[in-house]
Amino acid sequence: MHQTEKYTCDQPMNFIFDSSLLPRDAIIECIGFNQKIMKDKGNTPTMTEAVSQIDQMKLRSHEVTEGVERAPHRAFMRAMGLNDADIRKPFVGVASTWNEATPCNLRLDVLADFAKQGVSESGGTPREFVSIAVSDGIAMGHEGMKASLVSREVIADSIELMMHAHRYDALVALAGCDKSLPGSLMALARLNLPGVFVYGGSIQPGRFHGRDVTIVDVYEAVGKVAAGTMTEAELYELECNACPAAGSCGGMFTANTMASVSEAIGMALPGSASPMCVGKTREDVAHASGVAVLNLLKLGIRPRDIMTREAIENAITVAVSLGGSTNLALHILAIAHEAQVPLTLNDIDQISRRTPLLASMKPGGLYVMQDLDRIGGIPIVMKQLLDGGFLHGDALTVTGKTIAENLRDVKFDPGQSVVHRVTDPISKSGGLVIVRGNLAPDGAVVKVVGLEGHTRHRGPARVFDSEDATFAAVQNREIQKGDVVVIRYEGPKGGPGMREMLAVTAAIVGQGLGPDVLLITDGRFSGGTHGLMVGHVAPEAYVGGPIAAVRGGDIIAIDADAGTLNVELSDEQIKQRLSDWKQPAPHYKTGALAKYARLVTSADVGAICQ
Repeated sequence: MHQTEKYTCDQPMNFIFDSSLLPRDAIIECIGFNQKIMKDKGNTPTMTEAVSQIDQMKLRSHEVTEGVERAPHRAFMRAMGLNDADIRKPFVGVASTWNEATPCNLRLDVLADFAKQGVSESGGTPREFVSIAVSDGIAMGHEGMKASLVSREVIADSIELMMHAHRYDALVALAGCDKSLPGSLMALARLNLPGVFVYGGSIQPGRFHGRDVTIVDVYEAVGKVAAGTMTEAELYELECNACPAAGSCGGMFTANTMASVSEAIGMALPGSASPMCVGKTREDVAHASGVAVLNLLKLGIRPRDIMTREAIENAITVAVSLGGSTNLALHILAIAHEAQVPLTLNDIDQISRRTPLLASMKPGGLYVMQDLDRIGGIPIVMKQLLDGGFLHGDALTVTGKTIAENLRDVKFDPGQSVVHRVTDPISKSGGLVIVRGNLAPDGAVVKVVGLEGHTRHRGPARVFDSEDATFAAVQNREIQKGDVVVIRYEGPKGGPGMREMLAVTAAIVGQGLGPDVLLITDGRFSGGTHGLMVGHVAPEAYVGGPIAAVRGGDIIAIDADAGTLNVELSDEQIKQRLSDWKQPAPHYKTGALAKYARLVTSADVGAICQ
């Protein structure tokens, strides 16, 4: 072992060394912990205390950085520009789902740079990597949509594998679209290493004929063209103006619902869910998140300390008070599973029924995320819920403080109309209802926001065995008022992948049939869907659920207020029909979709893979 009397961290090392013998004062001087996170109440720690704290914060990275036997590993690190000081610090993974496949994720590379700056300035060594992300919007309405829900599992798995292989000590996860948000939160819970979530931000609304519009207006316009109430030239004008910049879909659709969840569950910084994708505020959030993760590492706070039962109940409460997406039910079950917190559809139903609806958000209301951001964002909603006794105020967050502490200084602006006071809600119950009956014995999900007076329906079934066949019938104007449109074999296994049905639902609404048609599927709906739509029917048709027994003309009835969904057949009739039923051949016999179909569980437990 070769040693020098004085070592400078930028000095090149031309020999193999045991880092445990490297002069400790040189290490601490290079890292700068004296001036950064090692300060406690204004007192600078001793050298011994600083070194001990650094070693404790290298939860796993010491396995690849310390000792003679790790010289090859350090050589690889030097090839990437790291020096001795960098190698000595805690390693923080900065994982994003950046790509050029969707506007939701387009700026995540920029935000990752800001997060890395925050990590570096706070005494950590950031290591950036990326996962995939599927654009639900661009995959919508065709075979590509079957990859969407599958991507949630791939994102969680890939982040886990990168963190596991490289032994990083902590994680900042950045995501911007429907499945990348829950996938990242699942990875944080599964890894249980100190971590912070960063949302990529919402898109600004577009303008069309003097009003704000979102991508859902474009989908619904397709139905209007089919109905003859809009011209193709008007559709083109709308298409060109609906999405003015990068960011996730602007209403309280799935991405913004899950962004709200990330803040309410305590895994994202307060106020971080609502700022727009483009702008300095979003960059400041990313930088602050990089700083926060080092604080969590220092304090020893891990995701499962934060994502407790109380925190998950908070997340559900906030999401349903906003009229959030039906996909909440699917994703929060999966996140709870990774956090090792028992949760059922009944829990979600009970929370929603006791939670007031406070915000008038699209698609069921009037406003978009930008409007909510202008009045103070998710903290405004949370403070109303906290004051009303609907939140667990002592739940811990990534600030190291509780929900109540974070919200202490939040003020309500009585002059705005986006968020109501808890004493004067839009409705006394939240946006989601779980229904059960002989058609869905394991449950199904309905979003009731905007359905005042339209939560019941009874009519004849129009049965389709795929989304494609349904959309063709809708566009051909074959669906009539009073019909119950049944789309089956689109569940987690049967699809596979549980396609969203926005193209179908938007076309129905665009044709003016929204209040008069009930749609039922074992697949999913987009967060942009509105109208009386029942998704996640379980058990699904592909495994022989009762929905497989339904025939055209059967009478189906729903009462969302009572929580019931039934086909007017006796148990014996359903049993007899299913005795003659044969499981269809799988759509995919090889590849990722085939593997997913073999592993995925039912929607009523979150469509997780086991």
